[in-house]
Amino acid sequence: MAKRLALEPRFETNVQGLFALYGAWCRNVPFDNVRKLISLRTGDPGALPGGDATDFMEAFLEHGTGGTCWSSSNALFELVSAFGFQARRVAGSMRDLGVPGHGSVKVTIDGMDWMVDSSMLTMFPIPITNELYVFRDPRFGVEVEPTPEGSHLVWFNTPPYDDYFPCRLLMDNVTHDFYLDRYEISRTRGPFNHHISIRYNRGDARTVLQGHTRHRTTDATGLRSQPLPREELIVELRTVVGLSDTIVKRWVECGALEAQYEPPENPPALLTGKPPSTRGI
Repeated sequence: MAKRLALEPRFETNVQGLFALYGAWCRNVPFDNVRKLISLRTGDPGALPGGDATDFMEAFLEHGTGGTCWSSSNALFELVSAFGFQARRVAGSMRDLGVPGHGSVKVTIDGMDWMVDSSMLTMFPIPITNELYVFRDPRFGVEVEPTPEGSHLVWFNTPPYDDYFPCRLLMDNVTHDFYLDRYEISRTRGPFNHHISIRYNRGDARTVLQGHTRHRTTDATGLRSQPLPREELIVELRTVVGLSDTIVKRWVECGALEAQYEPPENPPALLTGKPPSTRGI
């Protein structure tokens, strides 16, 4: 795994080491629901793919796949722990809906917490402190505000939204079994069971594939959204995301390609809240 991420086998478990490890993850491991869609569409009665870290890592090495938040967060937790960092699994609520629907990871270094998130893919660990944190950036902007109940509300930039996406941290230091339970719940309830959803960083671009539309942000061009015809979507999966021919073929054969051109089953609601830096503007 270290070789695939272009990492030294060992390095110091300090802030610089965490930046290097998480940055390598963000450049190489996509957030995606490809294996989950194959499992759901083929009626596989077994556990959803990637919930076990070994299965996740083996699939990444063979096929270039990642996973959705519960599976990828667990794999990232196991990776940073294997490199000697003091890490713990946490759960939050995307869109600040009040229920634990998102998995993430916190790492403690010299008494300070850093959040490394396998879904946000911010390229740098996010500082979690008692102070407001604001980093405005066209690709990897993040804001963190402490909440009155003693937790944090994390806002992050992700295409194609005009403003930052909220995630409230709810539960600290949850178990792997908790992750697996929440992952199983997502089998029938969740935003990643119909259209493809892939977030990946390649070169100077931050990209989200949602259905058959590619949303790509660079410093030079800003956000550009483009619907992709079937062949171009397959090429993107293979040559840019880096998925294997085998996994793309399985995805096509289970009917997932055609589903990308159907209306979304549960279109997301518009964002209503605003991060601290833009409130009142």
